[in-house]
Amino acid sequence: MRLSGWLCLMVWGWSLAMPVPAMSSAVEAGLSPEAEVTQGGRLCSKCQHENRPSARFCAQCGTKLQEGCLQCQGGVVPGDKFCTQCGADLTSGKPSGEPRPDDRPAPVQAGEIQPTFPTLKIGGFSDTVFAAARRGAPSGFNLGQLTLHANSALAPKVYFFSELTLTARGDAGTGSPPATGFNAEVERLIVRFDHSDQWKFSLGRYHTPINWWNNTFHHGLWLQTTIDRPQMTRFGGQFIPVHFIGALVEGSTPAQGLNLNYNLGVGNGRGAVVSRGGDAGDVNNNLAWLVNLFVKPDRPYGLQVGGSVYRDVITLASGREFREWIVAGHLVWLKETPEIIAEYAHVKHKEKGGVNASSHAYYLQVAYRLPWGEKRFKPYYRYERLRIPTGEPVFTATPDLRGSIIGVRYDVSDFTALKLEYRHLTRRGLLPLSGLFGQVSYAF
Repeated sequence: MRLSGWLCLMVWGWSLAMPVPAMSSAVEAGLSPEAEVTQGGRLCSKCQHENRPSARFCAQCGTKLQEGCLQCQGGVVPGDKFCTQCGADLTSGKPSGEPRPDDRPAPVQAGEIQPTFPTLKIGGFSDTVFAAARRGAPSGFNLGQLTLHANSALAPKVYFFSELTLTARGDAGTGSPPATGFNAEVERLIVRFDHSDQWKFSLGRYHTPINWWNNTFHHGLWLQTTIDRPQMTRFGGQFIPVHFIGALVEGSTPAQGLNLNYNLGVGNGRGAVVSRGGDAGDVNNNLAWLVNLFVKPDRPYGLQVGGSVYRDVITLASGREFREWIVAGHLVWLKETPEIIAEYAHVKHKEKGGVNASSHAYYLQVAYRLPWGEKRFKPYYRYERLRIPTGEPVFTATPDLRGSIIGVRYDVSDFTALKLEYRHLTRRGLLPLSGLFGQVSYAF
């Protein structure tokens, strides 16, 4: 590695890591922003998403979070639907002396502010990366994605969410007409109807819920511990269908403390370019379907275990047709002392009268929030493996791969993180990728 690259990375990292005098409650408590929600966060009354204790607005739908019971100002615990002090309905977002059934309109209270619709909220994420690669990747600065979230309550129990990204292009200015400097992409576009916690129905473009990482961190790299996603679930990759366009039914039930969650979906399968979903329609009129089940038990808190099945028929641009089965599973522990994320997926392709191919992928990531330095440091390690058979007819751009990353995350402030990591990946038919990478990521 060139000396200039090392010096540039050291100066850049040192300048970003300067202490910030005013720290949020998340850092003071020794929690990272992305994991603070696992330590007893604040529950959104509209979408039931559990947010950081310091959050004022819901990270999922943008709703302002109530400080406590609006009727008696008593404290509330995430998961409570009624106040234990006065019996008010906590899910309605309105004060009342008596519990209100969901199917009965609440009476207007004197001085009560009535909600107006739509209630648009906008937020986002971005990042900048510096690479000092020895081989297999370019060195220098890389402007990461600009991710914009827009969410709005359209009516009681009707919600809209969108995720838009702008990504720098390496071929900007070339071609005729010249390529633009950034690619704009609609990553997610969803309208959801909430009947109850047990039954929610939505339509739109999703991150396919067959993989824990794909359905948890999305495009906000500040949310995740590491700089990059695992190879099996990377954006633009082929191994799993990252996007899904269709309809989804989801919900959860206490199940005697197991907290069983489900997702049932049907929609367009992969496009002729298998790394993309069928945004304009299903290419072969054979809709894909998926089932995803997982539990988040009350004890031990922070544990999630689940699995999923995905079925599709793929038609390549060449006209060859394959049946695709994907079976995946995950085990996640997000207490940060330690943090453990493990996932596995098996993909089978079967061509009628032709070849059969089975591919496997897995990764294991561990991290630990250190007790010193105001608990801002979080070292991590990940090992990952993609096992792609030679001659696999669908995953033509996905190499057989194995390798590790080791790094550390430093929470500069409540919404800014600095990450440094070393990667070494060996890829069949390609140069190994190795080098030092740094990233500053933030939410706004």
